[in-house]
Amino acid sequence: MAQITSRRSGGRRERMAARTARQSIAAPYTMRQIGPVSLINEESVAIIERNADRILDKIGMDFRGDPETLELFRKHGARVDGERVRFDPGWCRDKIKTAPPVFTQNARNRARSIQIGGDAQVFAPSFGSPFVHDMENGRRYATLEDFKNITKLHHQLGAVNHSGGVVVEPVDIPVPLRHLHMAHTHLTMNDKPFMGAVTAPERARDTIEMCKIAMGEDFVKNNCVLYSVVNTNAPLVMDETMLWALKEYARAGQCTVVSPFVLGGAMSPVSIAATLAQVLAEVMASVALIQLIRPGAPAVFGTFFSPISLKSGAPTFGTPEGTQFQMCAKTLADRLGLPFHSVGSLTSSKIPDAQAGYESQAQLMGATMAGVNFIIHATGCLEGLLTTGYEKIVMDADRCAAMQRFTQGIDFSEAAQAMDAFFEIGPGGHFLGAQHTHDNFETAFWMGNMSHDGTFEQWTAEGGLWQHQRATDRVKQLLDGYEPPEMDLAIREALDEFIIRRSREIEGEKT
Repeated sequence: MAQITSRRSGGRRERMAARTARQSIAAPYTMRQIGPVSLINEESVAIIERNADRILDKIGMDFRGDPETLELFRKHGARVDGERVRFDPGWCRDKIKTAPPVFTQNARNRARSIQIGGDAQVFAPSFGSPFVHDMENGRRYATLEDFKNITKLHHQLGAVNHSGGVVVEPVDIPVPLRHLHMAHTHLTMNDKPFMGAVTAPERARDTIEMCKIAMGEDFVKNNCVLYSVVNTNAPLVMDETMLWALKEYARAGQCTVVSPFVLGGAMSPVSIAATLAQVLAEVMASVALIQLIRPGAPAVFGTFFSPISLKSGAPTFGTPEGTQFQMCAKTLADRLGLPFHSVGSLTSSKIPDAQAGYESQAQLMGATMAGVNFIIHATGCLEGLLTTGYEKIVMDADRCAAMQRFTQGIDFSEAAQAMDAFFEIGPGGHFLGAQHTHDNFETAFWMGNMSHDGTFEQWTAEGGLWQHQRATDRVKQLLDGYEPPEMDLAIREALDEFIIRRSREIEGEKT
């Protein structure tokens, strides 16, 4: 980012810095103390599951470009006709039973390892944007420097539990080499868990090899260290690229998220009920394949659903239907015994304005209430995922922190009952000076970094900054204060050498 003009700092900036320091060492994930909200009853679940079985039995799903996969399905009793595979009712559910309902994705820094599934909730960055935006420089193509900056930000944001994957597309790096630089950045500039490359089988293998260098070959062989998302090509297709990546990670015992990418009305029918049946069918068939390849390999039920505008054809975000879909699909995942992955702070807005705020909060709140185990796109989304915003990252992270506090539930401990405070203050007093308030004032109520809750006079004296202006300052503060996580020098050198060697090999293959 360009140099930001210095503004008045004062005590508020110091307080923000102190809160940032506390949040940067927050828990590696949230254990929910409240139950999920579902919008689907047993009768409706039975309808959707029956329709999904019918789709797989009578229509089937295409698995393209890989005869080995088709032969594996045939060997285990599925009905294969060309690249179309059909499944008897119950066949997929039976195969899925070997997938673990809860597992750990290990980080390079083991203290940052995360639980996937159960009551755990993980918040992760936006994924895949070719553009970046900040308020001083506007919208532009992303570069490797942007990728590194965004990784630095997420390393320091305690409310973000994951380093992510393609946090932006570094378009200044040739496509065949991008995965090397992205994995290298995740491993060296952030010590939280991260995602593997899925755009080619050799790129998946390279990511696994780099994890072996960083974390130890035996450890990677016996533990999950990568979380990788493959998208079906809705409706009812797993294409060659995604299929090959799925196979690489399944064979290696790494986590594969099967996430149908669905724009409702274009890639699925215009009703939630029909889309749920389609998505369930695609996930069941694909996760069954993972279990055929390696029984017990971690797998996750994923969704990306956005209705389109039936006026313009453009995707819409923060809609009631998107939230309804999540609150139903989570129940379907629970029925299969699979962790659930879905979307967070999505918006169609081009800048971090009011539209971005209310659309993102609506979707994030829906994901939180639904009990989504892994919330992707929790920070940074602008322009329907075409752009990642610097200011939007820190603004969204603040909302993630609020959602985490919400799901922790209410403290009813003896200390929280505060009976001593009632006896100390008595009728007609106030509790500002009570010992209980003194003992708990820093943690009693959630305090965000990005909302200004002082008086108008204070706000004016501090420059009268809008939230996006305060966010620009905070981004600068975080980037200026960034310190890389510790890494053994020999490991760092080995990773650097791997990048050089594989780059030469890939460039040689091209010629």
